Amino acid sequence: MTGIALAPSADAAAAPDRATAEQIRDLQQRMAGVNRVALRAAIDDMMRTFGTKYADGPRTVARLDDYERRWTDLERGVAAGEREALATAEEFVAFARAALLANPLLDDPSSPDGAVRLVVVRRKEDRLGLPQNWEGNASLPRTGYDNEIAVVSSLHGTPRRDTLYAPDGGRFVGDVDLHFDATRLLFSMPSPQGPWRIYEREIAAGKLRELALIDEADVDNYDACYLPSGEVVFTSTAPFIGVPCVGGAAPVANLYLFDRHEKIRRLTFEQDHDWCPTVLEDGRVLYQRWEYADLPHFASRLLFTMNPDGTRQRAFYGSNSYWPNALFYARPIPGHPSKFAAVVGGHHGVPRMGELVLFDQSRGQFEADGAVQRIPGRGKKVEPIFRDELVDASWPKFLHPWPLSDKYFLVSMKPEPSAPWGVYLVDAFDNVTLLHAEAGYAMLEPIPLRPRPTPPVLPNRVDPTSKEALVHIADIYAGEGLAGVPRGVVKSLRVVGYEFAFRGMGGQVNRVGLDGPWDVKRVLGAAPVEPDGSAYFRIPANTPVSLQPLDGEGHALQLMRSWLTAMPGETVSCLGCHDSESRAGTASSDTLAVRREPSALAPWLGPPRGFSFNREVQPVLDRHCVRCHAGKGDRQGPSDDAFTALDFRRRPNVRIAANEPAYTTQTPFPPAYLELRQFVRAATIESDLHLLTPGEFHAETTRLVRLLRKGHHGVALGAEDWSRMVTWIDLNTPAHGTWQEIVGENRAFPQRDRRRAMDQRYARVDDDPEYVPTVVESPEENRPVEPTKEPGANGPTSKNPVAGTASPAPEAPQVKRDVARQTVDLGAEVTLELTQVPAGRFVLGDPNGHGDEQPAAEIEIGRGLWIGSYEVTNEQFARFDPRHDSRLEVGDFLHFNERERGDRVDLPKQPVCRVSWGEAKAFCRWLSERTGHTFDLPTEAEWEYACRADARTAMSYGSVDADFSRHANLADKRLRQIETFTWNLPSGAIPPWRPAIERVDDGHRVSAPVGSYAANPWGLYDMHGNVAEWTSSTYRPYPYPATDEQSNGANDARKVVRGGSWYDRPQDARASYRWHYPQWQRVFDVGFRVVQRERRSR
Repeated sequence: MTGIALAPSADAAAAPDRATAEQIRDLQQRMAGVNRVALRAAIDDMMRTFGTKYADGPRTVARLDDYERRWTDLERGVAAGEREALATAEEFVAFARAALLANPLLDDPSSPDGAVRLVVVRRKEDRLGLPQNWEGNASLPRTGYDNEIAVVSSLHGTPRRDTLYAPDGGRFVGDVDLHFDATRLLFSMPSPQGPWRIYEREIAAGKLRELALIDEADVDNYDACYLPSGEVVFTSTAPFIGVPCVGGAAPVANLYLFDRHEKIRRLTFEQDHDWCPTVLEDGRVLYQRWEYADLPHFASRLLFTMNPDGTRQRAFYGSNSYWPNALFYARPIPGHPSKFAAVVGGHHGVPRMGELVLFDQSRGQFEADGAVQRIPGRGKKVEPIFRDELVDASWPKFLHPWPLSDKYFLVSMKPEPSAPWGVYLVDAFDNVTLLHAEAGYAMLEPIPLRPRPTPPVLPNRVDPTSKEALVHIADIYAGEGLAGVPRGVVKSLRVVGYEFAFRGMGGQVNRVGLDGPWDVKRVLGAAPVEPDGSAYFRIPANTPVSLQPLDGEGHALQLMRSWLTAMPGETVSCLGCHDSESRAGTASSDTLAVRREPSALAPWLGPPRGFSFNREVQPVLDRHCVRCHAGKGDRQGPSDDAFTALDFRRRPNVRIAANEPAYTTQTPFPPAYLELRQFVRAATIESDLHLLTPGEFHAETTRLVRLLRKGHHGVALGAEDWSRMVTWIDLNTPAHGTWQEIVGENRAFPQRDRRRAMDQRYARVDDDPEYVPTVVESPEENRPVEPTKEPGANGPTSKNPVAGTASPAPEAPQVKRDVARQTVDLGAEVTLELTQVPAGRFVLGDPNGHGDEQPAAEIEIGRGLWIGSYEVTNEQFARFDPRHDSRLEVGDFLHFNERERGDRVDLPKQPVCRVSWGEAKAFCRWLSERTGHTFDLPTEAEWEYACRADARTAMSYGSVDADFSRHANLADKRLRQIETFTWNLPSGAIPPWRPAIERVDDGHRVSAPVGSYAANPWGLYDMHGNVAEWTSSTYRPYPYPATDEQSNGANDARKVVRGGSWYDRPQDARASYRWHYPQWQRVFDVGFRVVQRERRSR
């Protein structure tokens, strides 16, 4: 490894008769460039690994020992410029190089000097020809290069370079792939007519031919590799897709097969690029796939594998991972089924180059779990870093690794900014040995020019006559994606297709929705899930599809922010929801689903079509909403303070009111869409890249569905209308269902026609995703609904729930009585504080509230309580379950670093959240066992009693209209605001949209450290807001039983949450407000506090 050069001593600099200062510095640098520890480790390894093939091993070790004994004197003599020391040092540097180049992996008995020859691409450094990390070759200049394919030989002596092929006209030449028998090679080069084409060169005969691939003037073919069968897989821009994050300016290339009959078939159907195909030891194809179906695009390049016929497309490394951002030029390690080397790179910043990292996929596939080491970097743990320009400041930089083993690698390397790109031998011990470099030129893509074992030929399982494929899921509950979801909850799977952006357009500026999704989504239908969790159903072949597990009401329990693609006649098998690639092959073949014929997809309210707000949701608003919500000053029915100005009428599209024209002028939205969208907390265009918590964006966590479930003005949606609303939410609230709606027919249709023609020819797919079918709605859904003004249906008022009107909150609410407290020791210097609450009577409920808060009734709390002064914190919960992660609240729009990713809610003093009712109860049991006292969750009556603290107002500090900034963490100015980061985003693209009280600033955007606000009159903190809180009570209609024994219920009973959260406005955080969730659900803004009940007096 390159070290720090030792400065010459003053005496040496004053003695130029011995050696010049420049000579001394040069030799010191070369001595420091030899890592003696690494050298010894490599020598020892080669002796163990290769035995007598590393013939001079013992003598080499003896020589190294001799140099080590003399090293101090040698350094002193070199610094003094002594001739003998200088000669010995030169000898040592040459010895080290010779010891490393004697590696038997560099031998080739067929070459004249016994050393392997290397195929390289030699290219002038002023135009490296490296696409940006979001581009392919089609985005590069075609000409202007000084480059050639060459052979470098005589590595043990003075290297010699011979030209193998030099293009005319300054055309690019690269992407070299050597055949397994080393007699010919493939490479990419623009044709004389301009488009990129793939050529084959016979090495001995010098014959050159262009492969007869897709010969269209507007299609580029490049980056090919040989398959063991003699066929070729290559990338092509024939899909007519544009990179979405640059407005479609960069043409996307997917993978195609050129078979032995010289027929072409499309293999992948991606949103974005497939890069760098190569063949694994077992015959599968390894490639890098870039996908961001509502994921952060800067970090979502992952490795995939597939069979050469396109079947069994599987994630191999990096799924749901922020690191590595990219894995370019990944190549398998010879003789290892799971190890590979790759160049870890960034998104923006330096193109394609980066750090050389060795991975072992069997150790893990998430972020750095499978990272064995950086090279150089022996003994240093590889830490994942979340950053856009990931490797710009990292040196040395690497390109094009060629593993010789899991310890030795050929690679193109630039050791420092002033050095040229050369070919190096590097190893896992941190040795770096230059093989060949030339000033002003880069030596790229080194490949040993010798035969290598041909991987096995995998059989072709594609049925070219079929247009369908089958999917078999053995147990939907088996994977991490539905962890904690009880068996029996999943009833069906929604199958969703995509229409990816055409060239010249894309979801970043030509947006499908306000903040996502990236792409147009199409509901293809639904498939049943059997009681054992299995499913077996038909899907269209050659079609990217996403699966959403649905509960009995048709709500998505998890979002598959990716897609699977099946080849014609293929049966795609997986074990469960987001199960690992390594376990995919263990799926049982004997399930309830496969004992019957595969299910055809049940259509969703008509034929497959792009989901359009105007076509699917607006009719629901027309039937149920516009009579009341027709805009301020134009109301036609009763209204309330939360919705008075809403206008849900069908009106002409409008531009959004953000401040960056590039993001606001190119997409029109229906006004009613923008009005309704604010009541849905959705995944955003780039939700958290890590696997989502099940139910993270469940429809019933949205304020829209909660309001409708509570009977807003007596609105009662029919089954179809509910399905439309919920599906809209589950698809990430799209506004548009075709690209023509976004950019117009003149831009969309020519691209549609080209894509369709290419897919008809190379995929046997004849589908027009821009076609809008006529959908006939069910007659029972087509009836107007008269709004009602029933008691409570209008939502709460600011009146006292019992009598009178609320007073403004006092400036500093005072604790009305002496507060008794006690502390529970949780260990590790973590404590939990309890506050005493006396027994008593109060009026539970609110006659002016929602229907489920009525009738109000007097309830007796018959015994005193010791209740948590604060909500249980992350720090406290970690004493029980150190693995729990409360995670973060996702940021708006695009993410390029940790801060833009979102706001943390996992800090030690913040309240724990994303904890299920069952987990909260388990904490109480643990605490009971630890202390010998019985702890539980409060009943909802106990909770409301403690929250009110004798207050006779909606909030313990006053009315819902009071300034809550000193008293509660609720939806305020900070929640509503859109922040500004890189490129004037996200505020430049997204206007403020979250419903909040803008006149109040409570100081926190998400949950605050517990106790940040004033306590209620009984000394309890955060009873309103911060996080909502589980109670032990089963959700039932009032009247509440006088015995306060509502905590019983079946295992599938829904449990009450109280208090509202930082995401709620005051009216949804009142003392009487109720909501409910399934016991298993980990909700983004729900936590808990504990209670210890005093014994009843006899």
